[in-house]
Amino acid sequence: MAVTPQGTTPVPPEGAHGAPVTAPPVIAVVGPTGSGKSDLAVSLALELDGEVINADSMQFYRGMDIGTAKINDAERRGVPHHLLDTMDVTGEASVSDFQRQSRALIADIHSRGKRAILVGGSGLYVRAALDVLEFPGTDPAIRRRLEAELAATGPDPLRTRLERVDPVSAGRLGDARRIIRALEVFELTGRPFSSFMPGREYFQPAVQIGLSVDRALLHERLARRVHHMVDQGLLEEVRTLDAAGLRLGKTAPRALGYAQFLKVIDGESDVDAAAEATIIATRQFARRQLTWFRADPRITWLDRQDPGLVAKAAALCAPAPKDRTRPSIPL
Repeated sequence: MAVTPQGTTPVPPEGAHGAPVTAPPVIAVVGPTGSGKSDLAVSLALELDGEVINADSMQFYRGMDIGTAKINDAERRGVPHHLLDTMDVTGEASVSDFQRQSRALIADIHSRGKRAILVGGSGLYVRAALDVLEFPGTDPAIRRRLEAELAATGPDPLRTRLERVDPVSAGRLGDARRIIRALEVFELTGRPFSSFMPGREYFQPAVQIGLSVDRALLHERLARRVHHMVDQGLLEEVRTLDAAGLRLGKTAPRALGYAQFLKVIDGESDVDAAAEATIIATRQFARRQLTWFRADPRITWLDRQDPGLVAKAAALCAPAPKDRTRPSIPL
């Protein structure tokens, strides 16, 4: 403990990256969409006296409730939830903003003697909160120029350019928006975007719990969930958000379900076809999520169907001994 002037409150020592070394481990519940992450997070919060921080980038948006399977008040069971409904659908989610906000929330929750429980399937957002990661700035002029190139020529020339300057990112990034971001970072910094994703080193102690679900069962759950969303009024939700400027956003209109049901509004599809397209896209997304999270050896995987799931997860979340250090594991 650092020496403090007589009569003042001692300040907890800080770790190498500014996080208090006395803080309990941050808990993260991760895994594919539809695996039951939100329910486990609530159960852990009730068991461990915790609060939940959302790490699903599409659940930041107000009004995007049905299509994102956003946890409702009854399902929260009195547990405080943070970073839900923080922006309009015309806004653009920023991982660097999330890093700042989530770390401030973690510190606040810990300062009140409670456990911070991060939950979500947006892999980069989870890493932003937990790991030592640096996020470069943005340049609207560069972004606009690259977006104009995309509109004029399509994604292939941009991908070819990225392959020349950052082959690692080119091999990882699938959609045009992320390719544009990687090129923007290279133009701004002269460094490959992939260089900003170093080895896996926690910003402060953390425990990551992954939910494992049998593939066939997960596919069935996702299909049922999409049909339930339709029954709940997904099309009406999309209509309401469309009137509120959904298409003006860069991120929100691309969300699963919303992109497909905007085509219904435009007369390019019907409800049944949009639902089927959403199911297919959601299954593909779940597969990509699993690929991302399975690459992190620090995650402990638990069976979603295990009757003892909550007890086993809670046992993993006990504070680490003070002399334990968590090694950095390279990518």
